[in-house]
Amino acid sequence: MKSQTCILLGAPVQEGTGRFGCDMGPSAFRAAGLLETLRELGHAVVDRGNIERPPLRPLRHGNPAIKSLPEVVAWTEALAEATYRAAGEGMPIVLGGDHSLAAGTLSGLSRSAAEKGRKLFVLWLDAHPDLHTPDTTTSGNLHGVPMAYAVGRPGFEGVFPPLAAPLDPAKICMMGIRSVDPAERKALAETGVLVHDMRAIDEHGVASLLSRFLREVEAADGLLHVSLDVDFLDPDIAPGVGTTVPGGATFREAHLVMEMLHDSGLVSSLDLVELNPFMDERGRTARLMVDLAASLMGRRVLDRPTRSF
Repeated sequence: MKSQTCILLGAPVQEGTGRFGCDMGPSAFRAAGLLETLRELGHAVVDRGNIERPPLRPLRHGNPAIKSLPEVVAWTEALAEATYRAAGEGMPIVLGGDHSLAAGTLSGLSRSAAEKGRKLFVLWLDAHPDLHTPDTTTSGNLHGVPMAYAVGRPGFEGVFPPLAAPLDPAKICMMGIRSVDPAERKALAETGVLVHDMRAIDEHGVASLLSRFLREVEAADGLLHVSLDVDFLDPDIAPGVGTTVPGGATFREAHLVMEMLHDSGLVSSLDLVELNPFMDERGRTARLMVDLAASLMGRRVLDRPTRSF
């Protein structure tokens, strides 16, 4: 990957989850040294601060379980516009915030890619597929719907913003999946999204699975967006998340993914999501996420600083 102009967009979104604290995520990433790390790696950094949520509109849906619908829709609109603009100027890096923010980033980036005449591919690093719709969610927490929205699943019409360019499910790769609801299992089968769950990673290793997907992106001259959720990682190494699921990626598996992404030179945008500093241990998860972003942006194994924990 060549030197980039990294455009940091803080997304203090917490309304998509049932816990408070994700709104502090952008500040935690900055406090953990993300800006300084990117600059040390030779990248230009433009920090645009935190995006402001637009005024709310009264919105309702027939599913009474849904929480914070006006808030999540407002964030989706704001983030779609911000990432669309940033994609025309450099490499957007969105600092979250819960994963509902991806409804905005994915829709803005897909619009930008379509206008450039290129295909947007997505590497979704998460314990969950987030393929619920407003009709199927039982928890009502809208951090479980962004991928369903981005690929144009039914149920969002008249509530969420219309999509300028829905994602092609065939260009999505999900890795680290290990918590899937029945409705999401059905949606995965219907959409045909490529899923490498933790058993596949155990059996085949991340390198062989990721290599195949990266070859597809390269062959299509595609743009690659990476959405990295803290719960992709095993909670033993990354406790700072509200949706811990045992059995996630190890420290070295996660770094290998990032190092391979850097070597590919294909990544054009990045989400860092679901960091909840309130759940963290003295910034441990924030520092790990910054460390992973550094590997994606060019830090090699031999360059890693020695740390005492």
